[in-house]
Amino acid sequence: MSPSELYMGLMSGTSMDGADAALVQFDEQGCRIVAGHGVPFPRDLYEAVSGLVAQPMSISSLDQLGELETRLGHFFADAALELLEGERVAASSVAAIGSHGQTIRHCPDFTHAFTWQLGDPNVIVARTRITTVADFRRRDLALGGQGAPLMPAFHKAVFSAAGEDRVVVNLGGMANVTILPREGEVLGFDTGPGNALMDIWSQAKRRKPFDEGGAWAASGRVHAGLLERFSDDPFFRKAPPKSTGREYFNKRWIENALFELTNWPSAEDIQATLLELTACSVSEVIADAAPKTERVLLCGGGVHNLRLVERLGELMPTRIVEPAEAHGIASDWVEAAGFAWLARQTLNGHPGNLPAVTGASRPAILGGIYRAR
Repeated sequence: MSPSELYMGLMSGTSMDGADAALVQFDEQGCRIVAGHGVPFPRDLYEAVSGLVAQPMSISSLDQLGELETRLGHFFADAALELLEGERVAASSVAAIGSHGQTIRHCPDFTHAFTWQLGDPNVIVARTRITTVADFRRRDLALGGQGAPLMPAFHKAVFSAAGEDRVVVNLGGMANVTILPREGEVLGFDTGPGNALMDIWSQAKRRKPFDEGGAWAASGRVHAGLLERFSDDPFFRKAPPKSTGREYFNKRWIENALFELTNWPSAEDIQATLLELTACSVSEVIADAAPKTERVLLCGGGVHNLRLVERLGELMPTRIVEPAEAHGIASDWVEAAGFAWLARQTLNGHPGNLPAVTGASRPAILGGIYRAR
């Protein structure tokens, strides 16, 4: 396997459940996942990161912020090294690592727009001795784009089909869609919350980081009044390009809607309603923006929420709804594989964004390259 064929992607998304590392082989047929490895955040690191996202003032000094950047760099490097060791792959055989980092703030609609991912790539290079590409989002933002989502270009490369209208749905902390028509331009944007609000509510009420299999949500009933209040948020009516994150959809967002009710539903009914919000916002976007869709491919951590997947199928009965595994890439590793692909694009001098998706003024080579030698 030549160095030009093997890349690694590192990803930690808005679910903040840990790091995904994927070793990916590229050739003229496309890409193949050689191996994947997931590493959960240690409790103290999770609390530091999630606390910073939920309450920016929880970091009391620049010293703490700087230390967190370095700690995350070591955490991502550990994930990469564990994957290499487990697969007995030499670092010298990997052309580059594409590291997304951990988003702590994403504000593309500010007057001075910014997005911020932590995880020092210098640490990753020093520890792994593999060239690392990082900071993928800010070039797109500098060109007037949203800086997200970035996966549609990868989805186009690996999941598009000449004879079929498809949509790829990434069910991460936030949910986003990639519209892959058999003819015409690829589109993509965030639809709103994916797993994040359900995870936040599960942690708040049960001290469990997520609702395993969606069983807790399945035990409740959707509250029509609360769903109406959730769905009335202007983000859902905003025209793309658009992207979002936990700085917008968070515990306070849930509570603001609840405060408008005379009587609060039970905790499990609220969870059921949050799941319905995710399912409805995704399915309605597909119905409106891609009505000819024949096949919906699901990826991301939400694929393991069996009730969510079931509900998506119920809301889209005329379409084939299936996991990305059916098309050659395991659902858990799609996004990490995408950042391996983006690293390859950058090293080869090719753009990684789609202006029709992000709203950037032009295609651009994304990220900074941190050479191993």
